[in-house]
Amino acid sequence: MTPQDTPKPQDEAVPGATAEPTAPEAAVTAEDPPQLQALLEDARARADDHWDQLLRTRAEMENLQRRQMRELENAHKFALEGFLRELLPVRDSLELGYDAAHAEGADIAKLREGTELTLKLLNDSMTKFGVEVVAPEGEPFNPELHQAMTLVPRDDLPANTVVSVVQKGYRLNGRLVRPAMVIVSRQP
Repeated sequence: MTPQDTPKPQDEAVPGATAEPTAPEAAVTAEDPPQLQALLEDARARADDHWDQLLRTRAEMENLQRRQMRELENAHKFALEGFLRELLPVRDSLELGYDAAHAEGADIAKLREGTELTLKLLNDSMTKFGVEVVAPEGEPFNPELHQAMTLVPRDDLPANTVVSVVQKGYRLNGRLVRPAMVIVSRQP
């Protein structure tokens, strides 16, 4: 027996598989080359369309990434611009006060009033940007917000109470930037 004469084994039936070809395969036969050519052209057109979509999406993603990098760079570069804009009037006020203090016949009452207004302007600007003052006089000592400079014996206050603030502390949006330097009471 030659290899051509050997009987071919029967295809085993696969559960769930159908013996009929799928729709595109059923439509294409060896005797029907124009239909095969049309399917091939359609597949190529769809592949080209998908390739174009892929290239456009890739280009769009690269452009988006470049734009985001540029915006992030600008955000870092100009992050303090708004804060600076708020502080410029404070600087102007300080310069006016400095010039007034050096003028002949400077009025101390007016200088004090100007300084008070400048401090209010500075405080308003800082509050606008989430800066809070930590000035805990009379409050219990909190090591997370306060730094004790010294302990003083006091009969009139409970132990570990802030007697006075040497230097105010500051928080930015709830995060401690600088602790308040304080003097704390202790039992005599």
